[in-house]
Amino acid sequence: MTKEAFENAIIVHSAIGGSTNATLHLPAIAKELGITLEPELFDQINHQIPHLGNINPSGQHLTESFWFAGGVPYVQLLLKEYLHLDVITVTGRTLGENLQKLEETGFFTRYTGYLANYHLERDDVIYPPDKAVEIGSIAILKGNIAPEGSVIKYSACVKEMLSHTGPARVFDSEEEAHQAVVDGKINPGDVLVIRYEGPRGSGMPELLMTTEAIVCDERLNGTVALITNGRFSGATRGAAIGHISPEAARGGMIAFLEDDDLIEYDVAARTINIVGIRGEKLSAEKIDAILQERSKKEIVPRPARTGLFRRYTQYAASAMEGASY
Repeated sequence: MTKEAFENAIIVHSAIGGSTNATLHLPAIAKELGITLEPELFDQINHQIPHLGNINPSGQHLTESFWFAGGVPYVQLLLKEYLHLDVITVTGRTLGENLQKLEETGFFTRYTGYLANYHLERDDVIYPPDKAVEIGSIAILKGNIAPEGSVIKYSACVKEMLSHTGPARVFDSEEEAHQAVVDGKINPGDVLVIRYEGPRGSGMPELLMTTEAIVCDERLNGTVALITNGRFSGATRGAAIGHISPEAARGGMIAFLEDDDLIEYDVAARTINIVGIRGEKLSAEKIDAILQERSKKEIVPRPARTGLFRRYTQYAASAMEGASY
């Protein structure tokens, strides 16, 4: 596992619209090897690599069809010009040699016939690079809410929500936020804020329950964003921005957000910021002064932990560093 091998993984991840969890797991694994994967590397690669996988939740089809179309090896074949082909793999051969062997043995055409059962062609499931509808699939957003960074899978987000400004609805746990959604207390245009669900807050669980409640509500779907210092499942859909860092339990600015603060994010600009207070837009200087004053307050105490869970929540690193121990 070399730096080049990790870069290959990020390239493929970008091309297939993989889970935002990769921005945790890959840096954490690399850290154990003395390799640093900066968040900016993910963003750099996602600015370059065409999004080829037309797979749920970023596309239309199931992973079964993706496998029949050639799967990850076929994506690697299409992206040969971007990949480090000389890395050694678990086969004992280089990636380039593996792809050549797969071509010689007919692997890439072996299962494409099964696509006919779904009335599909290969190009319907894995786009050729020149037919890709977008570049990349995830973005790293930074700003006064997340100076260390945050992550969004924009390939699973409707275009209308790639930039948005709305009033914050702040909750200290996912359970509280989810209940507010199902009780009809959230309005179109709102920005749900779920804090204290980061590595040191609660161990950083996946918040699929709330995102699914939003997208399954016809009134809210495509109009409500969610930001959190927690993380998301690979199946998450919608405007879901996770890994807000520093997290609330470490005194990050998300700990001091209040209801009706105006939250603005822009995927193209890679920004996420508080831009107003009590629904009124203010200058950046006034916002900074208000946040500095708010940050003098104590953060919400976390429930007592025991055993290894306690050790982890005491010492876990930032989500933007892989949330490792």
